[in-house]
Amino acid sequence: MNAPLPAVAPGLPALSMNEEQLIQVLENSLYPGANPNSIALVINYCKASQLDPMQKPVHIVPIWDSKARCMRDVIMPGIGLYRTQAARSGCLAGLSEPEFGNDVTEDIGGVQITYPKDCRVTVKRKLPDGTIAEFTAREFWKENYAVKGGQDKSIAPNAMWTRRPYAQLAKCAQAQALRIAFPEIGSQPTADEMEGKTLNEEYAGTTIDGATGEVVGKAQKATPPYPHEDFQKNLPAWAGLIQSGKKTPDQIIAMVSTKGLLSDEQKAEIRAAADPAPPTGEMTETEIKEARAKELAEANQ
Repeated sequence: MNAPLPAVAPGLPALSMNEEQLIQVLENSLYPGANPNSIALVINYCKASQLDPMQKPVHIVPIWDSKARCMRDVIMPGIGLYRTQAARSGCLAGLSEPEFGNDVTEDIGGVQITYPKDCRVTVKRKLPDGTIAEFTAREFWKENYAVKGGQDKSIAPNAMWTRRPYAQLAKCAQAQALRIAFPEIGSQPTADEMEGKTLNEEYAGTTIDGATGEVVGKAQKATPPYPHEDFQKNLPAWAGLIQSGKKTPDQIIAMVSTKGLLSDEQKAEIRAAADPAPPTGEMTETEIKEARAKELAEANQ
C-alpha cells in the first residue's frame, strides 16, 4: 500500500487548492500547452517535497521514448529548486556574484558571438561547528552552451545562449556550486544545464533538442555491404575453418558482419560450407582452367 503524502506545509496555499483548479491555473500560466497528467505529476512532486508549484521549482521536459515510439514527459529540477533547498537547510551562508573570465569573440557554426571564457560562483555553507566553508565551481562556456541542432545539426549556439551568453553560463556555474556545497539536495543536473547536452550514461550519445525538448540520438552510420570480391576470395578460408571445427558458420557470419553487411545469399554460402557437396566426377571451372593452361604449356614445349 502506498504511503500517504505529507501534509501540506503552512504557507503553501496553492497546494490547498482543488487539484483540478490548480492544474487549470498552472496550465494557463507556468506550463502552457502541457499535458494535464504531467502537470499533476508536478503537483505531486511539489507535495512530496513541500514546494510551491507557483514558484515553478521543476520543469516538464518532453522526451522521445524510442521503445514506446512516443513522447513522454519527465520532471527535471530548475535552478530555483536548488536555491530553495539550500536556503531551507539553514546552512546557506552566502552566494557570490558570478565572476566571468575574459571575453572571447569567434564564429561558431556561422554565428558571430562574444561570450565569457568561464564563470566562477562560490557558495558559502555554515558547518556544524560554526565554520563557514566556501565551495567554488568553475564552468566553461564552450563546455556548457546549447547547440542549435536541427536537421543541419548546427553547432551554433541556440537562441537563448546567443541572446544571454553570460546569464546562461552563470546559472550553470551556480547550480554546480550548490550541488558541491549541498550534495544532499541531489545530483541531477537542472533542465537549464541539460538543454542540448548529453543526459547521462543511460542516454549516452543523446541530447535534448533546445527547441522541442526531444531527446535526439546520434545518427548511426549505415553498414556498407561486404564486397563481393573479398567474399569470394575469403570464402575458401572460412570454409576451411568451419570444416576443421575451429569455427561455426554463425561465428563466421558474426565476425564478417562487423566489417560489412552480408546478403542472405552470402550467409547461405557460408552455412553451406559446413556440408561440402560430394565430388560429382565433373571438373570445376578452376580445374578446367588449370587443365587448359597445362595443355598450352605442353604444346609450346
